[in-house]
Amino acid sequence: MTNVDVIVIGGGIAGLWTLARLRQSGYDAWLVESSGIGGIQSIASQGIIHGGTKYALGGKLGDSAKAIGDMPGVWNDCLNGAGEVDLSGVEIHTKTQLMWSTRSAVSRVAGFFAGKLMEDRMSPMARADYPAPFNHAAFDGVLYRLNEPVLNTASLMSELYQQLSDFCFKGNVILNADEPTRVTCQDRLSGESLEVNARQIVLAAGEGNESLLGQLHRRAPVMQKRPVHMTLLKSRQLPAVYAHCLSASANPRLTITSTRVDDATCWYVGGNIAETGINRNREEQIQACQKELQEVLPWMGFQQCEWSALMINRTEIQTPGNKRPDSCYVDAHGSVITVWPTKLAFAPRVASEVIGKLSEAGVTPSELQSARPEWPAPELATWPWLNTQWS
Repeated sequence: MTNVDVIVIGGGIAGLWTLARLRQSGYDAWLVESSGIGGIQSIASQGIIHGGTKYALGGKLGDSAKAIGDMPGVWNDCLNGAGEVDLSGVEIHTKTQLMWSTRSAVSRVAGFFAGKLMEDRMSPMARADYPAPFNHAAFDGVLYRLNEPVLNTASLMSELYQQLSDFCFKGNVILNADEPTRVTCQDRLSGESLEVNARQIVLAAGEGNESLLGQLHRRAPVMQKRPVHMTLLKSRQLPAVYAHCLSASANPRLTITSTRVDDATCWYVGGNIAETGINRNREEQIQACQKELQEVLPWMGFQQCEWSALMINRTEIQTPGNKRPDSCYVDAHGSVITVWPTKLAFAPRVASEVIGKLSEAGVTPSELQSARPEWPAPELATWPWLNTQWS
């Protein structure tokens, strides 16, 4: 039996960032991941470090926008190698995003966007500076630049894992309700088990938190799922785009990010089309996205594109009406801390709040620095669209 200060269960962005901060703070902390580093949600996210602008599209700076507003600054410090975690090696797709709209849609929020509350978050672009595909003569809308970066999620996970791999272990997690801080890490191939006892455990396994809490016979906290049906299209003719398309509602009509797949540019499309797409099958979702893109970018030809779609479960703390939580969730129940980051951007806040909960519980860093046992390390998760079916 090995004794450590803290065990983090789950190797997504919340678990990795928390492990990094715990190790920096002197805690003897380990992480256990059952599949791949990057988890399910983190690796499949669009990589957007939200600053709350998209939550202000209703014309006011609500609780969600305020809660996440300082996150891009925290991340930018880290990306520049001057923050709480060194992310200077992470590939940045773009340091700024775009927001585009027809003039009729933007008129309802133009005054708000021009106000002092938003001036540090976004700025209008001059027509001469419009990039493709918005530099086409047929585009009659307006374009804003958002001060929110987009990251390569695989690069992000790889960079963190390189720094933390000595403290990460692969295996199925078995918990005991009578001894909640005793963690059994079981090798699914050999059946062998690694027994670890901690002073505190952190459940950061996303959707997996539900079953972990069940093993501990705990009915709270309660998780909710808000799935999205993401659409993908790839072509060598597509320009790289990182942009939100405004709509008549408070949510972006489309949110497009880009990556490279099979030597082609691949658009990864979220936004309202993904929210409403959970009631459509794969073919229906692709057709709906094709229709949307033709309406908002009618001068572009998408006939040569290959298409796919992915259903992704977003897991969060339960809220009334299954609404999106305004912020991340971190709470302690005895020796168990449960977290759901809500957004990729909230990972730094999750880690800070976990350390705060440990301090409140009187769990300070010990003098322990446990030697790593002979045990398999997890692999890096791969983007789900690398294994999807294209048509």
